[in-house]
This record gives sequence, C-alpha cells and structure tokens, in this order.
Amino acid sequence: MQSTVVRIEHLVKRFGDVQALDDCNAEVLQGEIFGFIGPDGAGKTTLFRILTTLLTPDEGRAEVLGLDVVDDYRRIRPQLGYMPGRFSLYHDLSVEENLTFFAGIFDADVQQNYELIRDLYEQLAPFKDRRAGKLSGGMKQKLALCCALIHKPQLLVLDEPTTGVDAVSRREFWDMLGRLREHGISIVVSTPYMDEARRCDRIALIQDGRILSTDSPQALSRSYRRPLLSVRVKQSFAALRALREFKHAHSVYSFGDALHYSDARTTLTGKDISELRDYLSGRSIEVEELHPIEPTIEDSFMELSTERNDG
Repeated sequence: MQSTVVRIEHLVKRFGDVQALDDCNAEVLQGEIFGFIGPDGAGKTTLFRILTTLLTPDEGRAEVLGLDVVDDYRRIRPQLGYMPGRFSLYHDLSVEENLTFFAGIFDADVQQNYELIRDLYEQLAPFKDRRAGKLSGGMKQKLALCCALIHKPQLLVLDEPTTGVDAVSRREFWDMLGRLREHGISIVVSTPYMDEARRCDRIALIQDGRILSTDSPQALSRSYRRPLLSVRVKQSFAALRALREFKHAHSVYSFGDALHYSDARTTLTGKDISELRDYLSGRSIEVEELHPIEPTIEDSFMELSTERNDG
C-alpha cells in the first residue's frame, strides 16, 4: 500500500479581500506524479508556497512527508526540492557555481548525487562556465531542476516548470520526471497545459482557489457524460454564437481551430447531427467538419467549472 506524502485538509488562504485558496483537500501518494491543473490565478502557486513552508495557511492544515507545514517546517525543508515558476537561481553565477552553491546549502556535492542529474548535467556541461542569466529558457529550466535535485529530495515540487520553454524542452522535461520516479522521488507539479496533465498519474483540477475534482487523467476524461461534437467552420465566432442559441445546446467552447459542442440530450442520432448541420447552414455558416469526438480533460474541466459557477 502506498503511503501518503502530501495531505491537504480544508486549506484556506486569503490575501486581503482575495480568496486564493478555498477549502482545498487533496492527497498525494508515494512515488506518483501528481498534477494540479488550472489556469493562471487558480491558486496553484499559493498552494505550493504553503506546501514548501514559504506561506502559512489561514485555515486548515497541510502535511508533507508526515510533518506539519507550520510546526515542522525546519524538518520539511531539507527533504524538499522546489522549483518555483520564475527562474530564481543566481543570474550572475555560472552554471557550475549555482550547482555547487545549492549543493553546499544541503551539505551535499554534485558528484554525490550525480546519477540523479546525469541526463540533465550532460546537456549543461558545455555551458558550465556560462552565467545562468545568459542561458536559454530550456537550459535555465534544466539548471533549476538540477539544483532542486542536487540533495536527492524525497519530494519534488515544481510550479509550472515548463512555462515559456519550447515544445522539445517540455517533452524532454516530462520524460525526465518519469525517470526520477525510479529513484523513489515523489513529484507534485502544476501546469496550465492540458497535454502535460496526461503525463501525470493523478491530477486535481483547480479554479478560483477550489479543487473541482481529483482522479487519473483517463478517469476525468471518462467522467464527461454528454454527447460531444467537434465542429470546424470558417466563421468561428458566428458559429459559436449560433450554436449557443441552438435549442438543444448545453455548452459550446473554442478548442484550437475547432468548436466543441455538447448537447443537452443524453444521446445523439445521425438525424440529430444532420439537424445541427442544417441549422448552421440555415445561418449561412459553411460547415467543414461536424462529427462526434471523445471528451478530453479540457472538456471535463470546462464542464466542472460551469457547474460550479451555476451552483
């Protein structure tokens, strides 16, 4: 049975009149990659600062590695690796100097845990004498992760680690996270990217400081129960308005170059889909594609957000 490495119970945090966290509950298990998924302003960074003992909650409690984040913060910090959303290493120090400095803080050295950072360090080695502030976004990301791992923490906390980096670096980063689990490191990560959510074992969907739902990415996708159609047209805005006015419409949202239309009825027949196509044609909207699709995490997130706002 997996032990619990993070336990969040009825957590509340306010900044003046702003409710940053509102009765949050979650549990992270040993050895898993757990993701907090939500847009900017959802409360992810505030939650992570509490988990890393940089903020105290106003209400509720949180435990990390079985220790209270308020009472036991001195014992928690040496066991954490934290990578904040903004690059926070020393810009004027070289790659090598940053690594040496952070290793020294934890009474470790680069060679001691070299196997843990080998894949990253080999990519950084050609730039070891370059100042950190002069690195590319992808290399800054790799250096920050090396510094967070240099003391082999039990829990790695990553706040939107791939924001602002290229697609290749993002994919390499997530491949690296998968390998870190082999070393017994549990990982908590936040991201606004739904494609990254699929790389997690379990995720919590968070919006406006509240956790909407927690489950595996696959289970959350399957939890969407309404008929769903992908609609591609040239007049996207006109189609969006028209579909929202359709008598059987439940919700319509833009997803990339398509619209996702969900129907208020429990099932859709071929005749129903033809009726929808004819409806758009009657509004002088040329339909390029209109067909059923499987729901995604994004669809579930939008549905849960709508239910909460309506409630």
